[in-house]
Amino acid sequence: MSLTLYGKPVAETIKEDLIQRVAALKEKNIKPKLAILRAGEELDDTAYENRILKLCQDVGIDFQVKVMIRTVPQELFEEQLIRLNNDPEIHGILVFRPLPKQLDEEKLSNLIDPAKDIDSMNPEHLKKIFIGDASRIAPCTPEAVIAILKHYNYNLTGKNVVIVNRSLVLGKPLSMLFMEENATVTVCHSKTKDLASITKNADIVVTGIGNAKFFGKEYFSDKNTVIDVGINFDEDKMCGDVAFDDVEDIVEAITPVPGGVGIVT
Repeated sequence: MSLTLYGKPVAETIKEDLIQRVAALKEKNIKPKLAILRAGEELDDTAYENRILKLCQDVGIDFQVKVMIRTVPQELFEEQLIRLNNDPEIHGILVFRPLPKQLDEEKLSNLIDPAKDIDSMNPEHLKKIFIGDASRIAPCTPEAVIAILKHYNYNLTGKNVVIVNRSLVLGKPLSMLFMEENATVTVCHSKTKDLASITKNADIVVTGIGNAKFFGKEYFSDKNTVIDVGINFDEDKMCGDVAFDDVEDIVEAITPVPGGVGIVT
């Protein structure tokens, strides 16, 4: 039987720290406020948003949510983002990605104020991640992956890590964070040949392809610790990229979905 790496105890530790930090700011008459900007009503976005808003309420952070239609034109989305940049009551901005295809993500990434960009969307933060600048703000999900492993006392030095994702939101920054911990990293993607042979031989496998229950037992061995970042819906039930029920008795350890990385993110 594998070890289940639940996200709740990790999140609770982070939450307690946040409560103290928010209280200290309010004593200085600073009221932290988060703005969420998203386009559309995707199920994974709304599930993620609900968890964020619940956490904000728990720790005392104010928030506002601006939802635009999925087909919103570039100009209107930019106008809303600029308003948030210029609003002195907003301290952090979270733009939900991936964005609809009609929106120019590169332009929006350069438009968001780096001082308010809490998900490392602006390339200024990514530059800092890639040069090892400690002042960087990393994307939330990569930070959550590292936080879970550290909470469960994983020594990442020398570990062979396979990340099945090469996006700027997850795979690329996460590879940098693992290398900061002296791990050896392989980044895989849809063009990778014989993926199963690569994942089976890794110490840690991070899956993030957004395909419900794609990874079955043929991808894993008893030496794997599996971090499932996928948030999918199968018959209206949330699930990860990994077929958890088929895999949990094979691998050394695994995060569940729901109840794993998402809570910490």
